[in-house]
Amino acid sequence: MYINHMQQEPFKIAFIGGGVNSAIGEVHKAASQMDGHFQLVAGAFSTHADVNAETGRIWGVAQDRIYANYKDLLANEIGRLDAVVVLAPTDFHKDIIIDALHAGFAVISEKSLATSVAEGEAIAKAVAETKGFFCTTYNYTGYPMIRELKQFIADGKLGKIQQVQVEMPQEGFMRLGAAGEPPKPQAWRLHDTVIPKISLDLGSHLHNMVYFLTGEKPTRIVADQATFGLFPQIVDNVGALVQYTNNVRSQVWFSKTALGNRNGLRIRVYGSEGSAEWFQLEPETLKTCDLKGSVSLRDRTGDVKIANQPRYNRFKAGHPAGFIEAFANYYQDIADCLTQFRATGSFVSPYVCDINTSLEGLTMMEAAAKSAQSGKWENI
Repeated sequence: MYINHMQQEPFKIAFIGGGVNSAIGEVHKAASQMDGHFQLVAGAFSTHADVNAETGRIWGVAQDRIYANYKDLLANEIGRLDAVVVLAPTDFHKDIIIDALHAGFAVISEKSLATSVAEGEAIAKAVAETKGFFCTTYNYTGYPMIRELKQFIADGKLGKIQQVQVEMPQEGFMRLGAAGEPPKPQAWRLHDTVIPKISLDLGSHLHNMVYFLTGEKPTRIVADQATFGLFPQIVDNVGALVQYTNNVRSQVWFSKTALGNRNGLRIRVYGSEGSAEWFQLEPETLKTCDLKGSVSLRDRTGDVKIANQPRYNRFKAGHPAGFIEAFANYYQDIADCLTQFRATGSFVSPYVCDINTSLEGLTMMEAAAKSAQSGKWENI
């Protein structure tokens, strides 16, 4: 296994996928470099030559380190990189990740891990065989007040956790443009496989959020899937009831046909001693309620343990941090994990999602798809 011991921060990275025409490339580029922990030096950004070249030019990547395909990148960048970041469509993750691991690269992958449990297990096998570094980016857990909520729960402030309600309603497969034109999703999002794309795209985030906050694992699920939008060949709305370890219950809803919701990610946690709520469109605020019905609002300046740390305050409170900053927080955690991995050959993090948690998310989403077909509870 190759590990570059010569290079210290900033870690040198390459993107596979993530061209300027993608939904997520610019976000990863900005977030990975915001705090100086990473430097983008190479890439196979797109299979379209013009997009590939234009992306490299805009992002200042040397022309001789822009590759037509990921295999050429892996062959020519051994010893020159600290990690590769996989931003290609999920359909292609398995082969890219496995090839990168066997070539000796540390791998940072955009969620979802893969398109099925079988693919996820193949990736997990490669991680084990190579003893390589692998993590998945679940950036919503990078919000400071989400991390505050995690600490709040760990401190027992809500008592025993009983229920977690998570939802992520969006409208992208229903809302028309200003002139009445229909939406034009990327082609790969319009083809469902074993697990519907919406479950890989949105549902995986919600699984990760419940685990991140509570540490509980899903045991069984009953789910409903529907198609309401403009693309009849794919699922665009999913609702589920999930049972977790320690008798925790969860209600999960995610949709791409919920008009009026750009990205309505909301988390509600209910315990024996109180409740807490966080809403992405108001990311600086955590709402809590105690047994007497007293409601409190917390932000970075209040009674907090995590959100007031310097790393979460790039600028003073009152000037809201948001999605890209949350992503940058996650990238800082990844940098810490890479440093650990170099020293010990492994990493432990309360924040970064490893192969096991990623695979569990696929297992839950595949069980949800099976339940929607059978109409029955399915074990996870």
